[in-house]
Amino acid sequence: MQKSINIKNKRARFEYELMDQYTAGIVLTGTEIKSIRAGKASIVESFCEFNDAGELFIINMYVEEYSHGGYINHRTKGDRKLLLQKKELRKLRKDVQNVGLTIVPLQVFLSDKGFAKVRIALAKGKKIHDKRDTIKDRDNKRQLDRVKKNFRR
Repeated sequence: MQKSINIKNKRARFEYELMDQYTAGIVLTGTEIKSIRAGKASIVESFCEFNDAGELFIINMYVEEYSHGGYINHRTKGDRKLLLQKKELRKLRKDVQNVGLTIVPLQVFLSDKGFAKVRIALAKGKKIHDKRDTIKDRDNKRQLDRVKKNFRR
């Protein structure tokens, strides 16, 4: 069909301990989907939040203006509605309110049918010592891979 679009939030795995992951559809206008298909979007500073009606929105998602959009172009940073089943929305809302977890977007991608999807995760914030452990584990793994690579030669 077209090239694979894969916009990631790399800081999410470092900043948060991820629990459950969900794949949600996203409501977009015409120029927004064209910009996402061109790979001109970012979810680094974004998060998800429920409104008063119980709908889930992604906040601070950056989608660059479409170059051929004209005067009907979209806003670059805005709230965009996420589409999930009612059962999933109820579970997420309960966890966010009662347990104090947060919902973080991990990845924006295109489905096989060409629809934009967002992979979100229920997450718990890490403490400073947890982040140091993550860095230490990553460095140890990198060093072990180097040793294995040199050993095979």
